[in-house]
Amino acid sequence: MEFTAKQIAELIGGKVEGNEQTAVHTFAKIEEGAEGAISFLSNPKYTHYLYDTLSSIVLINEDVELEKPVKATLIRVKNAYESVAKLLQVYESMKPKKTGIDPLAFISPKATIGKNVYIGAFAYVGDGTVIGDNTQLYPHAVIGDNVQLGTDCIIYPNVSIYQGCRLGSRVTIHSGSVIGADGFGFAPNQEGYEKIPQIGIVVIEDDVEIGANTCIDRSTMGQTVIHKGVKLDNLVQVAHNCEVGENTVMSAQVGLAGSTKIGAWCMVGGQAGFAGHISVADKTFVGAQCGVISNTKGNEQLIGSPAMEPKAFFKSMAVFRKLPDMYRELNELKKELAELKRPTA
Repeated sequence: MEFTAKQIAELIGGKVEGNEQTAVHTFAKIEEGAEGAISFLSNPKYTHYLYDTLSSIVLINEDVELEKPVKATLIRVKNAYESVAKLLQVYESMKPKKTGIDPLAFISPKATIGKNVYIGAFAYVGDGTVIGDNTQLYPHAVIGDNVQLGTDCIIYPNVSIYQGCRLGSRVTIHSGSVIGADGFGFAPNQEGYEKIPQIGIVVIEDDVEIGANTCIDRSTMGQTVIHKGVKLDNLVQVAHNCEVGENTVMSAQVGLAGSTKIGAWCMVGGQAGFAGHISVADKTFVGAQCGVISNTKGNEQLIGSPAMEPKAFFKSMAVFRKLPDMYRELNELKKELAELKRPTA
């Protein structure tokens, strides 16, 4: 399906510079442009590609000043990155959605299936489970007993959702993720470790997206909760009884220990780790590989392990780099001191 520059500009509130009838049918990165593609420029580092790109249309910010003529038709917008995201959403929504139930799927006669649902081959739906309208279950997805799935959810292949878990509407879970496995609960005794039954559930609210191979454990009692609008990357671990606040985002390989509470609108970099039983306040920004071991105040940036404010971290690192020299100097001073203390004849 093709769209003209004029149509695109009307959709995203932009202004066309060039031929309004230029048509595109696909997307491309600006450095890999091709005829019939639309690209965008939001990072100044890529500005030089604007003058040579083969893309037919390029979205640029309103304040970009051209140094020389551009071959492509331009559409100026307030925020090129946000505008291309909107166009990609429109493009994705126009793709035909799968519908119908594959004869190789197993659906319990005690399950309730909504309208326009797709259930792929070898998917499993357990007793008492409710699948909302327009939800898609791809092949080999396993939905346990008494699970509730809202409307317009997408559950990709090989996702497992254990018994009793509750998901809201417009939840997307990517391949290999496990929702509701037992939390890591064991009590030591003289013979080893005795398992503590995990009898709670996982609750995932509306508009949450969960990356591939992410695990969210069921609570020991009560609920592990992922609030509305949360976005989790691949390989994230959320332990039992944790709570993640609204619109918080986490990059890959983040780990939350048990009973950690993460506030709303937090941003967490890759491989960051959180100790158990702590509270992270709203709008806390946690850097990659950061180790958070205590409560935070909110509206702050944290880096390093153990986590600290950037200014304190960089001061500490400046000292850390000097430790070998300081250690050598200390040994030399100890030797000099020993010489001074040595009795004289």
